[in-house]
Amino acid sequence: MSDGSLLPFAMATPSPSHQPSLLQGFPSRGSDVAGPPLAASNPVARVLIESSLPHLDRPFDYSVPAELDATALAGVRVKVRFSGQELNGYVLERAESSEAGHALTPLLKVVSAVPVLTPALLELASSVAARYAGTLSDVLRTAIPPRVARLEKLLLSGDSLLDEPTGAARAAESPSSQAHAGWGSYANGAPYLQHLAGGGSPRAVLTATQGFGTDGWPELVASAVAAVRSSGRGAVVVVPDYRDLDRIEAALRAVLPPGDVARLAADDGQTPRYRSYLRLLSGAAKVAVGTRSAAYAPVQDLGLVVCWDDGDDLHIDQRAPYAHTREILLLRSERESAACLMAAHSRSTELQRLVEGGWAVPVEAPRPVVRSSTPRVLNTADSFEQERDPLARIARLPGAAWRAAKEGLERGPVLVQVARAGYAPSLVCEDCRESARCNNCQGPLAIAGQSALPQCRWCSTPAPEWRCRHCGGGRLRRGAAGVLRTAEELGRAFPGKAVVTSSGDQVKATVSDAHALVVATVGAEPIATGGYAAALLLDGNSLLRRENLRAGEDTVRRWFNAAALVRPAHEGGLVVITADDTTATGALLRWDPAGYASRELALRQELQLPPAVRIASVTGKRADVVHFTESLANTIQLRTAGPAPVSLTLSAQRATGRDDDPDVRTLLFIPYAQAAVATRSMRAVKAASAAKRTSGPVQLRLDGVDVL
Repeated sequence: MSDGSLLPFAMATPSPSHQPSLLQGFPSRGSDVAGPPLAASNPVARVLIESSLPHLDRPFDYSVPAELDATALAGVRVKVRFSGQELNGYVLERAESSEAGHALTPLLKVVSAVPVLTPALLELASSVAARYAGTLSDVLRTAIPPRVARLEKLLLSGDSLLDEPTGAARAAESPSSQAHAGWGSYANGAPYLQHLAGGGSPRAVLTATQGFGTDGWPELVASAVAAVRSSGRGAVVVVPDYRDLDRIEAALRAVLPPGDVARLAADDGQTPRYRSYLRLLSGAAKVAVGTRSAAYAPVQDLGLVVCWDDGDDLHIDQRAPYAHTREILLLRSERESAACLMAAHSRSTELQRLVEGGWAVPVEAPRPVVRSSTPRVLNTADSFEQERDPLARIARLPGAAWRAAKEGLERGPVLVQVARAGYAPSLVCEDCRESARCNNCQGPLAIAGQSALPQCRWCSTPAPEWRCRHCGGGRLRRGAAGVLRTAEELGRAFPGKAVVTSSGDQVKATVSDAHALVVATVGAEPIATGGYAAALLLDGNSLLRRENLRAGEDTVRRWFNAAALVRPAHEGGLVVITADDTTATGALLRWDPAGYASRELALRQELQLPPAVRIASVTGKRADVVHFTESLANTIQLRTAGPAPVSLTLSAQRATGRDDDPDVRTLLFIPYAQAAVATRSMRAVKAASAAKRTSGPVQLRLDGVDVL
């Protein structure tokens, strides 16, 4: 792996350069001006200023006053003067001398004496910034939580920051044989745990078959963490959302000593998050579990990184540099020589590439285990079902799905997965079937309930007397049924049965084992303790026909996540798909996520599309995008597509009514062999443009999943 050819990132990452400080922006002191006495040892501090400006993404030299000598250590937060302003920053290191060539400005103050920026975190953040052509300051903004002074005082005074009164620093107990039992049913499972417990750093891609009960994925991940803790090392576990976080946290606390687990999630609030960060920093806790930002957790002696369901969009940071949790953990695994576990019910093409390249070992259940632990899957579009029900292809709830729900309700809860939230999220003209649009802003019309008036989804303007602009018709019909409309229809179809909905801002984490219909949008399916008796996967064609390169891959992932919540076939578990007979439906029918990922990857490699290559999108005004791409072409030649107009946002339409200079986007396709050079060149072009102000800003995103 020395050449990094199998990894979806460039391994050659330059360390932060120690260039001379800029003269402008520093209130220079002449040699005849007496300054404060400086520190006797290492009087120069190299400081990273908190700024997202690309041309300021490097260390600046400051002098260290003697009074700050004991506290201005590497990793602490400081306040400095820059360009007439007081800015926050981090001390990267202390040095004996500076090459600035002029008198240095002294540090103003040490904001906190706690070194929150560790050397390992600095190296990781630098690698992430280099991989995504971003700034180090943007990465650290996500990696280090906001400061809570009260907690830092407790830490510096020696008081305990533990949530539990018992000692979390004691060695973890060896995992029980019961905790390891689930791994025994997977090929390569038991050897993987043995390798972890023995102090090794194996890399694996786990395809979990069950999503509920004692054999669910949280218990598998907890067993792996317990194994690595038995070797005295720490672990980082990252999941997409709070529902997964609650489950994995409970599983970890069941097999690890009290106080060993620290939860990191922005939704918990600043104080709990920062307390967990300091517990990990001090070594009081050795296992970090959380959402995106937990990938940077300062775990001491890291032995394992875990990512659950890497295909979920929630793993992508929505702020620059738009880093993906999977790539952060892969970088961290390599740099800290830690074991790696990527787990999901399906398999992304990125992970399939690592498996086929030999970088990671697949951990899969053999076919007999798959047949005994998964539900039976039926497709209403196959030839047999078509002969029994000729209208199955056009019916939203074919006969086979209705029978599955009816029989399943006799045994337990039944899950119904739908594609859209709301009641009727889209309306069309009854006569010509054209989409119904708002007369005010041309946004799509929708209705929120059975007796509600049509209104615009963009501007909320009611349309009680709507007329079609194409045919003049005045009657509307539903173009698609949302979760509320589906629940209403099922309630009438199964009178006397309870109907539970989970969507939007009313997502439920769990449901009871009562005999009820559970209607949920994709990704919002609650967990039934004993598993669902049946599941109906509706609107499959709508999911597959989205205009996105990953539509099929993402649909298969969502199907497997829902199907894994259903009881095994020998207990009567049944999954019904209402979609055309495609390779995606065939993958679920055979329960073969690895086969689908392999086929999809082969097609991408043939077409030279991600993840066979890396992709960068440059978005902005046409002149700025052209300037950026032309400047980049002076250093490296890449295959490009564009510039092409980007769809107008509602805000632009409403603000101006027209746009004479719409945003455009250019796509750059980057072979892995050129990735390191390309990202360095992109960072240099961004910095030069920002410093010289030769063009306006552009948005640069690498490996965005929504650009193709």
